[in-house]
Amino acid sequence: MATLSVQLEEVRSQAEKSLSSPGSAQELRTGVSTMASIPLPPSAKYQHIAAEVMVIENSGGNNRKETLASLQKLSTALNILEKYGSNLTSSNRPKYWRTVKHNNPVFRATVDAIHGGRAVLCLYGYTNQQPDGLSFPDEVTEPDIAKVASVTLEVMSLRMELDMLIKEDHPHPEFFERIVPSLSCKDDGECCVDTAAVISPSSNIPWDRPSLPIASLSSLSFGKQTGISLENCSICGIFPVASHCSTCVQRLCSECDRLYHSHPGRAMHNRIQVASSRPSKSISASLATWQCSYCTTVNTMKQVLCETCERPRLATAAPSVQEEPQQPSTITEWQCKSCTVVNAGSSVLCEVCERPRLATRPPVTPSRPSPSTAGLLDSQWVCQFCTYANHTPSSRCEICDLARSDPAPSPSKVLPLSPVKQFHPLSIKPKFTPSEDPDLKRQRLMREEGLKLIQLIREGEMKGVSPEEVYTSLRVSGSSNVSGTPCDWVKTELPLRLDEICAIAASFQHSPKPLHSALFNCTGQDGGLEGLKSSSVPISRAEAKQAWLTVGGDSEKAARQALRDRRIKVKELTSLGFTDTAACEEALRQSGGEVRGALVLLQRPLLEPFHKRMWSEDPEPPIDINHPDKQRVCRRLLAVYDLPSWGRCELVLSLLREPSAPYTLEDVVQAVRESHDRDFIRRVLTKECPICLSVFPHSKMQSLTSCQCSVCSGCFKQHFTIVVRDKHIRDMVCPVCWEPDINDPEHLNSYFSTLDIQLRECLEPEVYELFHKKLTEQALIKDPKFLWCSHCSYGFIYDGNQLKVTCLQCRNSFCAQCKKPWEAQHTGLSCEQFQLWKRENDPEYQRQGLAGYLRDNGITCPNCRFQYALARGGCMHFSCSQCRYQFCSGCNNPFHTTCAVAQCSVTGLHAHHPRDCLFYLRDWEPARLQALLQKNAVAFNTDTAPGTHTGVCGVIEQKDEGAHQTDSACGAQTQPGQAGLCEKHYREYLVSLINGHSIDPAPLFSLNELVLACKRYQVNITRGEGEEDRPFFTRLLKKLIEDVPLGDKVPRKK
Repeated sequence: MATLSVQLEEVRSQAEKSLSSPGSAQELRTGVSTMASIPLPPSAKYQHIAAEVMVIENSGGNNRKETLASLQKLSTALNILEKYGSNLTSSNRPKYWRTVKHNNPVFRATVDAIHGGRAVLCLYGYTNQQPDGLSFPDEVTEPDIAKVASVTLEVMSLRMELDMLIKEDHPHPEFFERIVPSLSCKDDGECCVDTAAVISPSSNIPWDRPSLPIASLSSLSFGKQTGISLENCSICGIFPVASHCSTCVQRLCSECDRLYHSHPGRAMHNRIQVASSRPSKSISASLATWQCSYCTTVNTMKQVLCETCERPRLATAAPSVQEEPQQPSTITEWQCKSCTVVNAGSSVLCEVCERPRLATRPPVTPSRPSPSTAGLLDSQWVCQFCTYANHTPSSRCEICDLARSDPAPSPSKVLPLSPVKQFHPLSIKPKFTPSEDPDLKRQRLMREEGLKLIQLIREGEMKGVSPEEVYTSLRVSGSSNVSGTPCDWVKTELPLRLDEICAIAASFQHSPKPLHSALFNCTGQDGGLEGLKSSSVPISRAEAKQAWLTVGGDSEKAARQALRDRRIKVKELTSLGFTDTAACEEALRQSGGEVRGALVLLQRPLLEPFHKRMWSEDPEPPIDINHPDKQRVCRRLLAVYDLPSWGRCELVLSLLREPSAPYTLEDVVQAVRESHDRDFIRRVLTKECPICLSVFPHSKMQSLTSCQCSVCSGCFKQHFTIVVRDKHIRDMVCPVCWEPDINDPEHLNSYFSTLDIQLRECLEPEVYELFHKKLTEQALIKDPKFLWCSHCSYGFIYDGNQLKVTCLQCRNSFCAQCKKPWEAQHTGLSCEQFQLWKRENDPEYQRQGLAGYLRDNGITCPNCRFQYALARGGCMHFSCSQCRYQFCSGCNNPFHTTCAVAQCSVTGLHAHHPRDCLFYLRDWEPARLQALLQKNAVAFNTDTAPGTHTGVCGVIEQKDEGAHQTDSACGAQTQPGQAGLCEKHYREYLVSLINGHSIDPAPLFSLNELVLACKRYQVNITRGEGEEDRPFFTRLLKKLIEDVPLGDKVPRKK
């Protein structure tokens, strides 16, 4: 024994580790199996659970079979308890692991139905009693995993032992036979073990819940010794067993057997009638009564509900005083009044006895008495809906579940039994006394036939046979069907029967006169068939089958019905315009007697020309507007052009037939789709091009998104072809209003993206490719690495870091920073050092004097950075020849017609200049500009450079000559003290020095110039009361310098 105990402890410890660790199910199963096979009695093997007591208290029955059945319930309950323990030891516990609800149907039917089930839950930790169940105490946050694992392991081991005991493969069944003597009894009640060897369990177990009173084990053995059979129905537990179902393994009384097997799914179960073995002798009082656990009232065994509190037999005990009474669960569940099983709230029938939810409580005595019982006719009522004979205690019909129309008679008014019916029956049975009530017999036969027909129909549906075919074949074959079921008869015999009907119909077709008279005799009226000639088109099997089903299976009547249906359908087809009777009958034969299918077959030849025209590869003939059939033309218009209505088609036709109408059919159709107004359509069809002054429809006109102007397609194409080939891309604007303003970058991107779609459809491929090339160059100009060649004006992207750049087009070199032609002396020198060297050492540069300086500091386009070796001249408005950007040559601010400044009131082309721009300083005298430079200690030239031409200004500037702009020398007269330049270019030279040193000209403003500048730049010029000119000037000058900075785009000296 010591060795087995040590082995048990080793197996237990290993199995507990496997239970607590995930992924070791196989090790756990092996450990439990080993633990269950150790040859130790339950009292020595199980330390936590009282296994021996649970087996004894939950075993019942007179023989081994009945005892194993009761132990099977214990095994099921242990399986549920095992799941509770596994959930607690799992790492992923359920959400509501802390509570166990009593109102759970599974819990009540398994764990709560055995002795000791709640005690196992207490061992798990569910020690806190709740009104509706058990729960962990509030102070417990986690379950005791080690203890739960130990208890769960013992539950699993006990369940495995019970399963092995039930399956007759337990290695040591003697341990259980010692504590449960009935396991040693045979099925006939003969025991192999003395009843004195029964081990009585201890009754003072503190964790066991209150149970039904048990007198002693000797009282149980008393029943066995006296041979009393306590075998009752397994559903109601009241009446003795009348039948045994081997299919569902149920032992039922007569009433429960009738109700339980009335379900179609259980109607075919194999049931064996069992004679009641209940003796007439009375048993002990402890077995004939039961005590209510709620009010402790002792009731008889036949009573399902308590006499005092009307609670069911299996109801739990009353709650304690400290606890609140349990709330009724009328919403989520309901209790069957017949078998007291708690069902889910969504179910309509009871899960056990399958009685309706609203069925009344059954009587204590059997609900259906024997035919010899007195008052049989008075206790029956016939349902007015299904004519089924029911009994008085039932208020609803047992078949259709409909309420009784007349109220049931009161039980208190039951008439006493007639003394005549109490006499014993005569030895000689009367001749006319029926052995069975006719109404009951009729009800029984009707029910049996109906269930049989339903079963046959269901079998037919599974085999593809319609209910009509099953019913008709059953009528035809009857009881002499040797082919099997009606479905088999339909498969084997029906085709021959249909051929026979077709042959009979063919014989009738050759003798139309008898058939015609027979038809009149059958129908009793003239169906208008006299004018129809008899045809030799035979009847199809489908028509014969439909007629056979209609008449109920008679072959001759089916043949006549098939011909009658054929003639009626032919008449219907004739009324639709198909006068060929033979063709109609042939179409009906091919379609199986369906008029719709015959109509399709008859219409197919008529649609053949249309199908050929639809699938032909030849082009559709054009619509002849002058065709005399106006409706035909409108139909063609409606079909081809999908016009919205017939009226629109007539409108198109009337517009095209007007004299001298210059419209085409497509133009008119498109205009009519947009509107039905005739005047509006005429305006749409007569648009005048503003360029060529020709009249075109609106569909032939094109317009840009930037304006409302419309031109014809030819002028649109010609205009943009010339602009792309000969002009700049910024000239690609509307040819009528010259919109939009392409100087605005935001409008430029959206405008060209829309214009690209329009030009793709109208321009020639090579012209459209050139447009894309210019558009790409326009986008590359904005790249900071884009350079213009100073020799050939070719642009490209330069990624190098060297100052010397070689043009890819002309192969000449220039400086990437100052854009001057590259010279050898520039190597190793910065651009400023190179310019200083040229001034000191280059004779040609020295001869040019300030004219060369102005040329080197010429105009640079702020948009594309293209440099012009030109002086700024008198007009400050400059247009770049590369990108057509218009800007001020003094401050680089753009010229535009649409101003972005909110306070600006200037209309037309203008720009906003800062106060140090040449636009304002060009009006100053040279002496005033020199004074500004002297005040800021900036040196300037006044002497003429040696070698230069005197008397004529040689600065190169851009001049307008007619429609072209040329670059030529200024040629104006020079003045002494102005370094060999004319006064205009000498001022430009002085202003370039002012801008290069960022000198503010405001300190030299007069009071009027200062006030004018403040107004221009929106500076407050309100003068204080009594304020003198000098303080006012000083305050305005300070405010102007602080609030308005110098121009940010003015060229500065680097």
